[in-house]
Formats: sequence, C-alpha cells, structure tokens
Amino acid sequence: MFPPSKVGLLQNFLPYYSPKYVLPKLFCIHSSFMSNLSSNKSDDAIHYCLNSVRQNDHENFLATLLLPESCRTDVLAIRAFNIELAQIGVTTTREPLAGMMRLEFWRETLNNLYSDRAPPAQPVARQLHRAIKKHRLSKRWLRQLIDSRDELIQKPGFNSIKELETYAEASNSAIYYLTLQAAGVSSVDADHCASHVGKSEGILRVLRGVPFLASKRQVMLPRQLLAQHGISEEEVLRGCREQKLKEVVYDIASHSHQHIEHARELSHKLTRSARVALLPAVSVSAALQKLRLVDFDVFHPQWTSRSSSLPVKLWWAKLRQRL
Repeated sequence: MFPPSKVGLLQNFLPYYSPKYVLPKLFCIHSSFMSNLSSNKSDDAIHYCLNSVRQNDHENFLATLLLPESCRTDVLAIRAFNIELAQIGVTTTREPLAGMMRLEFWRETLNNLYSDRAPPAQPVARQLHRAIKKHRLSKRWLRQLIDSRDELIQKPGFNSIKELETYAEASNSAIYYLTLQAAGVSSVDADHCASHVGKSEGILRVLRGVPFLASKRQVMLPRQLLAQHGISEEEVLRGCREQKLKEVVYDIASHSHQHIEHARELSHKLTRSARVALLPAVSVSAALQKLRLVDFDVFHPQWTSRSSSLPVKLWWAKLRQRL
C-alpha cells in the first residue's frame, strides 16, 4: 500500500495516465502536425516519409510525434530512409545482386547529398537532404545503415548472438545517434544510452521477424543458439512452437532486456531532450513484456498485434522523464 502522503500525489497524476487524457492529446499533436504539413501541399516529400513510417514502423511513428517540432520531420526522414533500406533486404532475398545494386543507388545518392548536389526526385532523398543541411547529420551513421544491410544481403543470418548484437548496433543504434543530432544533443552518456536502445531494438526486430521470414524460407536466429537447444532451421521454417524454440527466443530476448536495463540506468544522466529522443525504449520494453506474456512463442498471434496502450505508456514516460 502507498503511504497517505503518496496517495494524494498519485491522484494528481493519474488523470494524465488516463487514455481519456492521453489519446486526445496525441490526436491534437498529430492533427496539428498534419495541418502544418498540409500548408505546403506542393511538396510531397514530407507526406511520403510520414506515411511510410506510420505504415511500416508504427511504434516509432508514435514516439516521433512526441519529439519537438523543430526536429520531428527530420527524424521522420531518417526513419523513412531506414525503411527504404530494410525493404531492400526483405524483397531481394533471392536476388542478392539486385539488392546490392539498389543499395549502391543509395550510396551514390548519399554522396550527392553531402556534395550539395541537387537530390534526386525520390521523396525520402529530398527530405533527408533538408535534414542533413539543417542539423549537419553525420554521414558516417547514414552510411552505416546502408553498409549493415549490404553485409546482411551478402552473408544472410548470424552465427552467434554477438554477431546479432553487432548488426543491431549498425542497423539500429545509428538511427538514435542521428536522432540525438537532430534533437541538438551532444553527449557521451546520451550516445552510450542510444547504443543500448538500438541494440535492444535491433535484437527485438529479429525476433519479431521470425514468422514473416519463415514464410520466405529465411531464418535469422543465431545458429549457435539453435544448435545448443537442439532445433534445426527447418523446424523454425515450419513454425515450431515447441519449448526448445521458446528457450532460444528467451535467451535472445534476455540480451535485448539487458540492453534496455543498461539504457535505463544511464538515462538518469541525460537531459530531457535526450530522453525524449530515446523514448522508443518504452516501446521495446512493452514488446518484451508482451513476449513474456505469450511465453516466448514468436508464432503467437498476439505477439505481433499492435498495443492499444502504447500511446499512453509513451506519453506517461515523457511526462515522468523516464525511459
């Protein structure tokens, strides 16, 4: 039980945790955001990025809405760029050469953007060009997003959890380094925290992708862990829901959880702006909790369903300045 002195405090804050308060608040942010975008209908680049993130990365779309207006569209461009790269890997699994050629297009485009040449008509490239000029985004991190996809196309899958973590750092943590730059945050502690958030999210994405990739006859779970628990890739492809696969998933999810815990420990050293930039940690934590509730069964239909409570959790985390 809470002591009487705390009850009044909780009663004061509970209305802000209510969906009746949070959902209209987020709706107002979204409506205002869309209204501002509509004032410039001649430019479809922002709209394209927004719709891409909303449809393909909904959890991070919600978190992006809570960013300051000064960097919101720029972070949408970064995330839309990442989606373009991720879709190359998904659609070219049987034609690696085609995927590598499409990634080469983005390498050349990136070089042109930093050479201040006119960006191509591609809407993500146009909006990314604005973000680069506005915030002086590091080319290194954008290039790393491309290179990580290229390496995965050339050498599909992971032998160990260590290889998976390395990939998660390159393909996800880089997004948060760029987000911090767009938010005007320059801090070693923030970068360290971002590294853990990105690794945790990257590992989680591999777990979430198991059912879809199985339908494409692909397995991204670390081979050493599969062998350790006596499960073959063919069993994963057939949608195995036995205890031995759950144990593999548990081991992988534990690494993701450890990174989120490290991020939380570091978050106390961060500024408010840095914490807001790293709010997706809340989404990752909620997804790991859902995975625990379905007993680490990645083929359970509830595992991939959207969480209706996530907007409330994100808003509450921002209000309390917590991850």
